Amino acid sequence: MNPNEKTAIIIGAGPAGLTAAYELVKRTSFKPIIFEATPDIGGISKTVNYKGNRIDIGGHRFFSKSDRVMKWWQEIMPIQTASTDETGNDLVMLIRNRLSRIFYLRNFFDYPISLNVNTFKNLGIKRTVKIGFSYIKASLAPIKKEVSLEDFLINRFGNELYKTFFRDYTEKVWGIECNKIPAEWGAQRIKGVSISKAVIHALKKSFSKNTSISQKNLETSLIEQFLYPKLGPGQLWEKVANLIESKGGKIKLNHNVVGIKHENNKIISVKVMDSTTGKTSEHKADIFLSSMPLKDLINSMENKVPDNVVKTATALPYRDFITVGLLLKKLIVKDSKSGNMLISDNWIYIQEADVKLGRIQIFNNWSPFMVKDKENVWIGLEYFCNQGDDLWSKSDDEMSDFATKELVKIGFINPSDLIDKVVIRMPKTYPAYFGAYNNLHVVKDFLNTLDNFYPVGRNGMHRYNNQDHSMLTAMLTVDHLCGEFVSKKEIWEVNTEQEYHEKK
Repeated sequence: MNPNEKTAIIIGAGPAGLTAAYELVKRTSFKPIIFEATPDIGGISKTVNYKGNRIDIGGHRFFSKSDRVMKWWQEIMPIQTASTDETGNDLVMLIRNRLSRIFYLRNFFDYPISLNVNTFKNLGIKRTVKIGFSYIKASLAPIKKEVSLEDFLINRFGNELYKTFFRDYTEKVWGIECNKIPAEWGAQRIKGVSISKAVIHALKKSFSKNTSISQKNLETSLIEQFLYPKLGPGQLWEKVANLIESKGGKIKLNHNVVGIKHENNKIISVKVMDSTTGKTSEHKADIFLSSMPLKDLINSMENKVPDNVVKTATALPYRDFITVGLLLKKLIVKDSKSGNMLISDNWIYIQEADVKLGRIQIFNNWSPFMVKDKENVWIGLEYFCNQGDDLWSKSDDEMSDFATKELVKIGFINPSDLIDKVVIRMPKTYPAYFGAYNNLHVVKDFLNTLDNFYPVGRNGMHRYNNQDHSMLTAMLTVDHLCGEFVSKKEIWEVNTEQEYHEKK
């Protein structure tokens, strides 16, 4: 046994936990042990295989402004070429075209909103004029203090555009009014989106074609291409898991961390329950990384934790997620651009107020290999909810019937074209930015006192990260452990850039 070898316990086998484990086995003497509560690899970035038809939970574009992340992905899974096709290699990244649009007033609108003939035609003259004057007014007026997400959006787009394309959908996602969501959410998730940038991008696109996959100078909402694993995002993370184990790391699925001991500003051990046997065991390590929800993490601690920390963590809000997979013979909705039914969108935002449906994924357009029979259409209907509410409490049959009826209602399908259906529930998918989130610093300050503990990832830091941001928190943590000049504070700052105001 190597006397210099140390043990790292990692809670969670999502992108952050797997990235951390892979970096550790490559760069350090730490041997990672990952405890994953579910039977799956990848967290919300897993791919669900239902009878040969694959579901991507939430949709994962493999695109990042971080060169480090882009290079990392391609080292794990190279981009598909003619030579890889000849070998029949499925472990490749496809280059996919990006198209996502808004469905509103029973018509398609570009996303981000474009000022083109199609937009004006679908909105009508009266609504278009109101939006135009409202946007000009917002552009010329003094900047309103941004307390809420509503303030953030109105400052950038005007009141009419905000009410038309932002308010209802955002309230579907979060289940709360926009004026009760802090402006920080907008600064993090949609900070770079603006009408001016969309117009400039459209003009540039008319004269030149960007063929580089990096697209670093574009806002994420404007990118035209992205990488995508041939068989969905889970394929990449399953390969990472195999590489970790081949280098001596261990991954324990169906192992739920139910207890955490800490003393003298250090984590000492974790208590783990094997859900297949019901047996518990205690495991010690030198360092501990966690991507489990902060609420569960704090409530698992067996030693005394300050009351204000427990109170804040217990009250942290989350939004849960349901995907209804529908296998269909065809769609019947007509594309307002081409007039036919060959829709090429990756996903569609459903802005209609008369349905609870939030978004539609068309998995054929993510990768044709996601569908067992390419003659069929394989889609995912996405609903945002809270555990215990009306949607979450429906049986699978009730939920799939409800979703099917909503899709019929907005004119996307005929029920006679339905072949098969499946329902997938994902708890704590979206860490929310309201309520107890305002006191998150209390939990963060306490965790920073634990010298050998590192929270990483979306739920581990209660931050609405994309997978590349979650990976970066793990990479910076390993940088810190390798003695590089990275502080714990810098790890917490991943994806918190604040760009409050567009230049006017």
